[in-house]
Amino acid sequence: MARRCELTGKGVQAGNNVSHAKNRSRRRFLPNLCNVHLMSETLGQSFAMRVCTRALKSVEHRGGLDAFLAKSKDAELSPKVLKIKRLIAKKVAA
Repeated sequence: MARRCELTGKGVQAGNNVSHAKNRSRRRFLPNLCNVHLMSETLGQSFAMRVCTRALKSVEHRGGLDAFLAKSKDAELSPKVLKIKRLIAKKVAA
């Protein structure tokens, strides 16, 4: 399973551990991912996703999953979430 947020696309970053003597060794910065179930009001069902905590805060700020997906760009969403976004758009249009 990839260490990538399904909503924002945030992934692993690389950097250095720097000691007091300024010795540098490579390390990885992992995103803070949580397994959550987010509810779609339009579809009336919940979806299981692997999301970073920053994305959870953004979803709450924008007013739920439907509003978050409406404003988000397709390039940063995972294929699974893109299907959910299209289902919501189809339901709203009908």
